[in-house]
Amino acid sequence: MPSNSAPLALRQARQHLLEFGQCPSGLVNERLARSWSRSMAAGLAPNARVRAPDPVSSGSLRHALSASHTLLAHSRPIMEYVFDQVRHSQSVVVLADPRGMLMHTLGDAHFADKAARVALSCGASWHEEHRGTNAIGTALVEGCAVQIHGSEHFLERNGFLTCAASPIVSATGEMLGILDISSDHRSGHAHAHTLGLVSTAARMIENRLITAACKRDIRLHLHPQPEGIGSMAEGIVAVSSDGWIIGANRAALAQLGLQIGDIGGAQLEHVLDVRLEQLLTQHQRRPLQTQMLRLHNGAVLFAQVQVDAAAWPSPAGVVGARAGTVPAADDALARLDTGDARSRAAAEKARRVLGKPIAVLIQGECGVGKEVFARAMHASGPRRGAPFVAINCGAIPETLIEAELFGYVAGAFTGARKEGSLGRLREADGGTLFLDEIGDMPLPMQTRLLRVLQERSVTPVGSGTAVSVDFALVCATHCQLLEAAAQGRFRQDLYYRINGLTLQLPALRERSDFAALTQRLLQDLHPERPLQLAPELYGQLAGYAWPGNLRQVASVLRTACAMLNDDEDTLDWTHMPDDLIAALSFPSQNPASAPFPANPVAGQQATLNLQELSHAAIQQALQSTRGNVTQAARQLGISRQTIYRRLEGSAVRQPS
Repeated sequence: MPSNSAPLALRQARQHLLEFGQCPSGLVNERLARSWSRSMAAGLAPNARVRAPDPVSSGSLRHALSASHTLLAHSRPIMEYVFDQVRHSQSVVVLADPRGMLMHTLGDAHFADKAARVALSCGASWHEEHRGTNAIGTALVEGCAVQIHGSEHFLERNGFLTCAASPIVSATGEMLGILDISSDHRSGHAHAHTLGLVSTAARMIENRLITAACKRDIRLHLHPQPEGIGSMAEGIVAVSSDGWIIGANRAALAQLGLQIGDIGGAQLEHVLDVRLEQLLTQHQRRPLQTQMLRLHNGAVLFAQVQVDAAAWPSPAGVVGARAGTVPAADDALARLDTGDARSRAAAEKARRVLGKPIAVLIQGECGVGKEVFARAMHASGPRRGAPFVAINCGAIPETLIEAELFGYVAGAFTGARKEGSLGRLREADGGTLFLDEIGDMPLPMQTRLLRVLQERSVTPVGSGTAVSVDFALVCATHCQLLEAAAQGRFRQDLYYRINGLTLQLPALRERSDFAALTQRLLQDLHPERPLQLAPELYGQLAGYAWPGNLRQVASVLRTACAMLNDDEDTLDWTHMPDDLIAALSFPSQNPASAPFPANPVAGQQATLNLQELSHAAIQQALQSTRGNVTQAARQLGISRQTIYRRLEGSAVRQPS
């Protein structure tokens, strides 16, 4: 639209920008001012012909649509619903990918013709660099919902539009695309609530995506009111088997007081006054029951636990399951097998004692998957329908461990709950008790635990009456318990009570199945995408000592996958976290062992190659963004500070 028909403040701000290169403060909002400045920096002029690239070819469009298949599948039904709300209002509903390319549109036929004349059709790019300030491109850059009305568009030819757009993000905060509603603002149909409608629709898509992506994980559906669970406003958080938060929608982050950066780095116990095992136990007893949870700050949330029946055993038939058997060829232990002979041998030994009154002691370094193995044992045995109760003996304060393990009666001590507490040992009745890091259990508790194992009964704190318990016992430790017993730090009689069968799980650096294992992890992280490691990256990762074992490699791959764009299916150096690159670049910093050959020339060459790869990636990103460090950082999936740090330490320089 002609600039002289724009509101006075917009005309003045635009004129000042064109004359002096910046927008004066106070005339337009800061977000619009930033976008106009970016548009001008991209070489655009308000009244000039658009320099945008032609829409991509049909083959390229098909490839892009295939790469975003999951997003499209979950977005189309929501887009149809949204279009029903704006039908006959000269509007079009648009889905764009993370690069601003339009992938799918639904619109009124009359307005669709107008929209096509400004390239508001599939295959066209609406990135700010190509179209100036617009809702799709600006929402991409700003990372939030945006509404651009009339002459707020930088290009005058787009001034007849009013557009509202909202980002669609994954469970790990990755930008997946943009949902937009555009209409002719001169028609009088533009509504003040359009931005709210498109933001709500984007949340609906995100909820569908997180449910699909995390269907094999434990999910908590949260809301401050029990009636809100199942509604569009519910929070959804995905949790790994060891209690780490691995995905969440925006509502869950807000309810739990977390940020996107906390995903993968926070455990459920960090924010809630409840352990994951307690939630699962309650879920197994009453699968559809809503549980009341309390945050550490005192706030109350209501939650429903949802688990995939294929990934987690059904709670049905607890009594009958004790007498049943599970075929060894297709049980949870077999599903852990990715080809390593030592791991397979441990599983075969474990399978032989399932259902028998033989305690199992799992030994191995931190992060080798001792709890995962114990859960697989439970899921493969006759008690699979009963509770699996995991206790980290080193994580419970010594002053609380007695009440935590053995429970207590009402009024047993100051601060005790008036209804008393069952205790973790009694919670495991009928199922499996897993005592992790048992070597850290205080000696007085070792004595009481030994009595429980001998008598198969528990006496709660404050009570003189013993209660019978029946559970399979699996313990784990990274310590040498015999050595601890010789030094008086662990009871020798307890050691022989828990050591019916000792299983040693190999460290990751000792395993022979790194390729299959990483491929399994990638498949579990993104079952809908055929992801792979670049050959040169795989070679270095396979030789790395991995001091954190499976836990570390899973965390690295989870983070790397979050760095991928939708059109990428190969992980390379640009997706790796900085600390791993540093460890690979400087093998002497690896606490376990040097991952590279002892030959110093070979080691120097490997370090040089890593640095060259990193520098080349930064150089290419800076060139493609015309020296824009912010956009280069977003493209690489790293922070601006990381780019500056690497620029200072190398010969790489920003393009002039």
